[in-house]
Amino acid sequence: MKKIVAILLLFLTSLHVFAQDDIEMATALRSSGKIYVVVLVVLTIFIVLGVFLFMLDRRISKLEK
Repeated sequence: MKKIVAILLLFLTSLHVFAQDDIEMATALRSSGKIYVVVLVVLTIFIVLGVFLFMLDRRISKLEK
């Protein structure tokens, strides 16, 4: 029960962060087209991390056998 209340409280406090009107940095990146570079870099990092974890899991599975 305490876990559910903590998660609900965390969710409700995070809504305030997303309710901001206009963030200058995001607006500037969006207007200059650089936001796509940021998204591409973050996506590349996640893909590389996913591939690394997948390969690491395969190696660990081989060692366990």
